[in-house]
Formats: sequence, structure tokens, C-alpha cells
Amino acid sequence: MPKVGMQPIRRQQLIDATLEAINELGLAEASISQIAKRAGVSTGIISHYFKDKHGLIFATMQYLLAQLETAVAQALSQTEASPKARLMAIVRGNFSPSQINQAAMKTWLAFWSVSLYQPDLHELQQVNEQWLYSSLKHEFCKCLDEKQAEDAALGLAALIDGFWLRGALSQTPLMIDETIRICEQYIDHKLAY
Repeated sequence: MPKVGMQPIRRQQLIDATLEAINELGLAEASISQIAKRAGVSTGIISHYFKDKHGLIFATMQYLLAQLETAVAQALSQTEASPKARLMAIVRGNFSPSQINQAAMKTWLAFWSVSLYQPDLHELQQVNEQWLYSSLKHEFCKCLDEKQAEDAALGLAALIDGFWLRGALSQTPLMIDETIRICEQYIDHKLAY
């Protein structure tokens, strides 16, 4: 009989092992047995908590999305109320350590590619994309008309995703200060309308 309170600990242990396995081996090679070995558990435990590898990947992406939401919320809570400051907080949250470490970046890349073919993962991706766009648009709407705000939000979301993708594919670490500086220049340009 499992110990009371073990489920959240065991689930996180398996998610951490999944991130580690994808980081080292890639998604295709990160088998249930590889993940179980890293977590120090039997493959049956993965089946018990997640049903299969797909369920574990889904839970891992939910975890990364929650980490992203937490990073953005924390950045927003520590900034002033001006639209520019809030937009910059959203940018910083998207480039927080929880999102730019190698394991997270490689897992996000793998997720994006498989989400094209798996409806439930695609839905997670769409929710994330819409959340970013609507958060940016909300702040831009405080200074711009609707169409300008939509265009500005779309452009900033593309900058964030583009820098993140370039960093994920690069052999060198993402240059966070430069990335944030360029995003800030874009925001300043758009808010100057």
C-alpha cells in the first residue's frame, strides 16, 4: 500500500526524470524504462501515475506551463502598474531560469514538434500561445487602439518565441540581457505611436 502523501512527490520525481531523459536522449529515445531508471522506480509506477509515456509527457508539459505562469506572475507582482513595466515583466517571465535551462528548452522543442500530431498536446500549445498573446494585447490596449495593440502583441510574441527558439537551437547559452534589451526596444517603439 502506498504511503499517504507520496503521490505528489512521486509524480514530481517522474516529471524531473522525464526532463532529464529528454535533455540527455531526446524525446524518441527517452523510453519509459529510461525514465523509470533515472527516477529510481519500476516502470509500473509510471503506468500507475500516468498510464503511459504520452500521459507522462502531457504532465511534464503541464508542469513547464505552470512554471512559466508562475514566473510571469511573480515578475508582474514585483513591477509597477505601467503598461511598459508589465510588458517587460511578461518578457522576463518567459526568459526565466525555469524556461531557459537546457532540460526545459529541449523538452519544449520536443513538445512543439509532437503537438502538431497529438490533439491534447496541440490544445496545450494553443492555450499557451493564446495566453501569451492575450496578456500582451491587454497591456498594449492600455496605450494603443485595438488594431495597433493586436499587431504589437503579435510582434512581441513572435520576438519572444523567436529568441527563445534561436536560443534553444544554439550551441551557446541564450544571451538574456541582449534578448530583453531588444524586446524593450520593440515595446518602446510600439508604445511611441
